[in-house]
Amino acid sequence: MQRWRGLEEIPQDWGRSVVTIGSYDGVHRGHQLIIGRTVERARESGVPAVVVTFDPHPSEVVRPGSHPPLLAPHHRRAELMAELGVDAVLVLPFTTGFSKLSPADFIVKVLVDKLHARLVVEGPNFRFGHRAAGDVGYLAELGATYDYEVEVVDLYVTGEAGGGHPFSSTLTRRLVVEGDVEGAAEILGRPHRVEGVVVRGAQRGRELGYPTANVETLPYTAVPADGVYAGWLTANGERMPAAISVGTNPQFDGTERTVEAYAIDRVGLDLYGLHVAVDFLAHVRGQRKFDSVQALLKAIADDVERCRELTGRYDAR
Repeated sequence: MQRWRGLEEIPQDWGRSVVTIGSYDGVHRGHQLIIGRTVERARESGVPAVVVTFDPHPSEVVRPGSHPPLLAPHHRRAELMAELGVDAVLVLPFTTGFSKLSPADFIVKVLVDKLHARLVVEGPNFRFGHRAAGDVGYLAELGATYDYEVEVVDLYVTGEAGGGHPFSSTLTRRLVVEGDVEGAAEILGRPHRVEGVVVRGAQRGRELGYPTANVETLPYTAVPADGVYAGWLTANGERMPAAISVGTNPQFDGTERTVEAYAIDRVGLDLYGLHVAVDFLAHVRGQRKFDSVQALLKAIADDVERCRELTGRYDAR
């Protein structure tokens, strides 16, 4: 799959394509409907399927300080889109100048002059251009002038997560922040993932007999609520069952919030400096301070056993 950052990286000889546009943070099940339809229509037409997305999140430029927690960094979104069959991802730097493009200018500069869109696939509430003045109706109206069609896909999927509200990135972020990683997984179609580089911490896990990978998360990462979770730690392409702790380590009066993953039954792992992924399967318990280190060790042993059981049950499905 090709990845471009900015319009100038699009090959000059790029032909017609089927395009969809959006932030697509998390590439959740609703997004998958639109992207999947984009790929399907591209295959029918014998042209590439292209996803256009933005960096940073548009809200940070339009309303500085309002950048939402991210469900997936751009490289992860690209991986997920590639799995869906996308041929190219165009990441447009979302600057103040870019935010002032009128809907018509956006269509001409991006869809017509550069991507030569044959078809644009969007959800019903898609908005674009300065002050989000453009909608799917306007997009279709200009399609008659610039020789492209528009197809609107109903991206709304509902389930038990979030009390039956339509699946969305906003709902998923809320569930993650609340610690409801099971609900978030229902929307995403997979466990929520946090990524980052393993850095040296206070080494207390090692002293207690449970060495953890202290993950320095990427900026704006959506990190689950403080507590203990079952999940997986992936490093060097290997996925390992893990007991994951999120919080400030109140047992030792910590103040810095961290994400730490203990790879169950693994001995001698040296992960310092590696970029790793942590997938959250299930919430085990909240964060708490125990009466003694012995009580803490008993709780950790119980946590690890519970995490071993949950990940084993999931893998057996």
